[in-house]
Amino acid sequence: MNELRFQDGNEEAAPPREDDEGLYGMTDTTVQEIAESLELGQEDPIREVVAELHTADLADLIEQLKSKHRTLLFEVAGDLIDPEVFSEIDESIRDDLVEDMDPTEIAAVVTELELDDAVHVLEDLEEEDQQDVLRELPAEDRLVIEQSLSYDEDSAGRLMQRDTIAVPEYWNIGQTIDYLRDTQDLPNEFYEIFVVDPRHHPVGTIPLDRAMRSQRTVNVRDIMNREQKLIPVDMDQEEVAYLFQQYRLASAAVVNESGALIGMITVDDIVDVINEEAEEDILRLGGVSEDDLFGSIMGTTRTRFTWLLVNLLTAVLASIAIGFFDATMEKIIALAVLMPIVASMGGNAGTQTLTVAVRALATRELTSNNMFRILGKEAIVAFLNGTAFAILIGLVAWIWFGDLSIGWVIAVAMVVNMLVAGVAGMAIPIALDHYKIDPAVASSVFVTTITDIIGFVAFLGIATLVLL
Repeated sequence: MNELRFQDGNEEAAPPREDDEGLYGMTDTTVQEIAESLELGQEDPIREVVAELHTADLADLIEQLKSKHRTLLFEVAGDLIDPEVFSEIDESIRDDLVEDMDPTEIAAVVTELELDDAVHVLEDLEEEDQQDVLRELPAEDRLVIEQSLSYDEDSAGRLMQRDTIAVPEYWNIGQTIDYLRDTQDLPNEFYEIFVVDPRHHPVGTIPLDRAMRSQRTVNVRDIMNREQKLIPVDMDQEEVAYLFQQYRLASAAVVNESGALIGMITVDDIVDVINEEAEEDILRLGGVSEDDLFGSIMGTTRTRFTWLLVNLLTAVLASIAIGFFDATMEKIIALAVLMPIVASMGGNAGTQTLTVAVRALATRELTSNNMFRILGKEAIVAFLNGTAFAILIGLVAWIWFGDLSIGWVIAVAMVVNMLVAGVAGMAIPIALDHYKIDPAVASSVFVTTITDIIGFVAFLGIATLVLL
């Protein structure tokens, strides 16, 4: 146990062992050894490891431990756990940990966090519990956090930090540097200095590297960037992430309704947003929620049941479509054997196009200007793939059942279904997005239903016309 050492950025890390699963982060071996030490009550080695862990690695450790081991870990080494860990832990686990803490303990954690992280810890608490914690905070902190909580959950107001560096444009660099040296209440991290007018409206920015390279007598207005991207406090976090990604921003000023500077957002917060939004889209495409991994059994079951029920209803629709051709299937058993191939290929083709469309909509690469061009491209791709697979499966069916007409039937049905799948996989997300419905939530259900029904109807309909 004493061999385990995970260093932070200020110390030299021990070389990885050959059996380590990776160069960074927690390994299965480490987690198992810590769990065993917790069971055996070996406190000293645990405290040694916890004291050396980076907050992100410690968060991973807490997530991977069983619930009882998490409790033991906080009992043994709670005083060594940096409050920053609470901003790194999965939301569902953080909520469980906070539930076991009294308001004073939660308040002590919150006061050590950046504003946006403090808000994340408090926002999911029950209203009564939230007020109990707020009453334990210093008046200044309480006022700032209450104001942040008043903004919409996914808005810039929830992401921003209140502490900023703002100087008037009539200052020179010497005054600015002296201000930075003499002021105690500075942000922990900042990348640029905001320049404001007398109404505290942002009029420009000075990157730190430019400020450090300039002579003390240089005026701020002479070297500041006058072009900047200002973020309204009520802007959705996905829109904020787009601005940072599109314009390669390191930080940006947040302004209120009157255009006054009230905070800033830095790129480290946006990385979290981008990961969160990407994860959310992927999970929604599968009909699951973001807390499925660490959520309760009953909660996860209820969430998945809803979408499985919707899929069941769509499957019933497909079965009804098949029922119209029961006479055809009774006469030609080969159709029952080949039918799943058509539906499966159409479903997979639709999912491919759907995934591309949802992601392109999220990143604004798919717009009204290029929509028809990309839709046409996807239709051509679907037709070409459909034709290629039609030839392949047509030959297989001909050889398998010794009937050329069966090969022609499944070949034509394959082309039709894959073409429909390609168009539907692109058109449905576009339509949902037009009506302000998240395409990641509902697109897969519609696309699957359409490809199944069209696949079965095309295959069995053509078989009825050709073979009977």
